[in-house]
Amino acid sequence: MSKTSQQNSATEANGVSVIHSQAHTSGLQQVPQLVPVSPGGGGKAVPPSKQGKKNSFVDRNSDEYRQRRERNNMAVKKSRLKSKQKAQDTLQRVNQLKEENERLEAKIKLLTKELSVLKDLFLEHAHNLADNVQPIGTETTTTNAENNGQ
Repeated sequence: MSKTSQQNSATEANGVSVIHSQAHTSGLQQVPQLVPVSPGGGGKAVPPSKQGKKNSFVDRNSDEYRQRRERNNMAVKKSRLKSKQKAQDTLQRVNQLKEENERLEAKIKLLTKELSVLKDLFLEHAHNLADNVQPIGTETTTTNAENNGQ
């Protein structure tokens, strides 16, 4: 394109921007170019370390590429091992908590039975005491009646 060309863009409804190039002096045919438009009108901010890497061609046979792949593969392995270890630790903790829960439930049953036995013993003892103890007023009345009759 020449320096005198102008670009006009129009956003379509489907989120694609069409750029129309117009060359005033050269008589070139108009060629629309489709450019994706992100919602919100702006693109993602790309860190400076990643900006040049998208467009640069990396030779898959180069030492740099092999080193990057090795580092990436090691990082992936490390991440997967860490994830597996975390899952195993969680499963182990779940099993420990299940066992502890079973022990506690058994202890609750035992203590409930013990409480029931102690309640029964207490009620039986209280009932026996109530049967053996007579009210004071009744006892003196019968004794006075007996004494008066003699």
